[in-house]
Amino acid sequence: MNSLFLSLLLVSLLFMKSFSEGQGKKWKGEGTTQNLESIVIGRCYEYTIIVNPSVGEKNCSALWEAFKNAFIKKDPCNILPTDYELFINLSLHTIPPNKSLFWENNQLLVSRFADKTRRYMSLADTLFGFFGDLLNWCGQANSTGLDYDSCPTTEECENNAVESFWRMASMTYAQHSSGVIHVLLNGSAEGGAYPVKGFFADFEIPNLQKDKISEVVIWVVDDLEGPDRDSCGIHTVEILENRLKNLGHNVTCTDNYKSVIFLLCVDHPDHSKCAFSSSIFSVDGSQLSDGPLTDTGTIWSVVVSLLRTFICSEKTPYALCDVH
Repeated sequence: MNSLFLSLLLVSLLFMKSFSEGQGKKWKGEGTTQNLESIVIGRCYEYTIIVNPSVGEKNCSALWEAFKNAFIKKDPCNILPTDYELFINLSLHTIPPNKSLFWENNQLLVSRFADKTRRYMSLADTLFGFFGDLLNWCGQANSTGLDYDSCPTTEECENNAVESFWRMASMTYAQHSSGVIHVLLNGSAEGGAYPVKGFFADFEIPNLQKDKISEVVIWVVDDLEGPDRDSCGIHTVEILENRLKNLGHNVTCTDNYKSVIFLLCVDHPDHSKCAFSSSIFSVDGSQLSDGPLTDTGTIWSVVVSLLRTFICSEKTPYALCDVH
């Protein structure tokens, strides 16, 4: 009797486990971002009213519905880039010539450098990119609800909701980029600055429109703490340069582009790489300083020399002008 009872209990437990697993598979990735609908609709209004009003009025509720319907009630591992086609078409707008900024391995730096379209317009600075930036989402097969518990990673299945969204967004962004386009790469990245398998390599470069692009400008910038793993003309950057040239593009490359280094130094002003050497000259052409402007005495000397040059050029009788 006890043996029969234990057998029935074991069968029941196995059935319950199988039933539970069939109701909803658990994935390794993070679940849908809480309050996703409110966030993306709010972002839509923020973008069209504050960030980039030039795109004109957009129906943000319709954008949310088109976005959601791309993956809702579907197998989370069977979402295709083309499922987002309606959303992309509704959110599409002009990307100004010479403003496109592509990247690999430095997402946050690119965001700061682009500065929400003020300097450049990276993918995340378009309306469709702004909509999904740094968010996560997925649905459930045969359910109208979102899965807030877990979502599949790209390792589990490539055709997941987030991966397919960014593939479609990347292809669209590349197709509508024009003029001089810019590429910001991380020279300290493990494996090289240019991943030969990645969004830029697989979805953006193949969709660049050669007749619309005058030049491709590559910037390879190392982390302040290093190391210097990759540079223009060598390793993976050379592979990228050759690929673009073979496609007929004019290509230039610069290591440690100063504007980006300056931005990095805002957060690390005392770093040795931020002790910029400068040759400063007075208005009469005499050199005032030739070296790092980090010493207080040197800076004060330069300031006094500049003031004296300006004041004494007016032939004023100040005592300062008698100092030689």
